[in-house]
This record gives sequence, C-alpha cells and structure tokens, in this order.
Amino acid sequence: MRIRRGNGKRRPTSESELAAGEAERLEQEAPALIDAAADVEWYSRAGNDVDRATYKLCLLRRARSGERGATSHGDDAVRAALGAASPEAVVWLASRTISYLDENGFPDDLEPWFGTDDRD
Repeated sequence: MRIRRGNGKRRPTSESELAAGEAERLEQEAPALIDAAADVEWYSRAGNDVDRATYKLCLLRRARSGERGATSHGDDAVRAALGAASPEAVVWLASRTISYLDENGFPDDLEPWFGTDDRD
C-alpha cells in the first residue's frame, strides 16, 4: 500500500526517487539562477546570486548522480543546465569558478604534476 500525500501524489519510496525529484526541481530552476548571477560582484557579500547558482548546480550534480548511480549523469545534468542559460552568464559563472579554485589553492595542489612551468 502506498501512502498518499494531501495533494494525491505518492511519496517517493527510495533514495533514487528522492534524488530524481530533487534533480527535476533543480534542473528547472538552475538556468534562471545562472542568468541571475551574471555581473554580480561576488566579493562583497557571501551567499550572493553567484554562490546560489553554483551551490544549486552542485546539488543538481549530486542528485542526478545519486539517482542514476554514476557521476557522469550528474555532470551531464550540469552541462544541460549551463547550456540552457545565457552564454554571458555562463562565462561569468566560469570566471567565478576559476577565482574560487585559485583562491582555495587548486593551482598549488596541481603543481606537483605540472611544476611551475606548464610547458613540461
């Protein structure tokens, strides 16, 4: 017997169903969040539109990966959301991502592989 919600929809019965529902919701809202992040200065306030868009994209990646059992599905979902947003907003978000990686030591973590001269 399935338990019904007040709205007549059955409750998800598995982690996969929960992930699918979350992924669908995030897929719908992600492009607008990406577009809203365009030209937002991210250094002045934490929790801004850039942070919100990247946060939701990470949640989308996790939800689709969990639902379908492979990280590649999560990556595909993020690419689809980025493809549905305006190109200018995607470039802005990419620049924010590079800033974040740089400021959190990503180049330092990779230095053992590339050295200080990336022509190696």
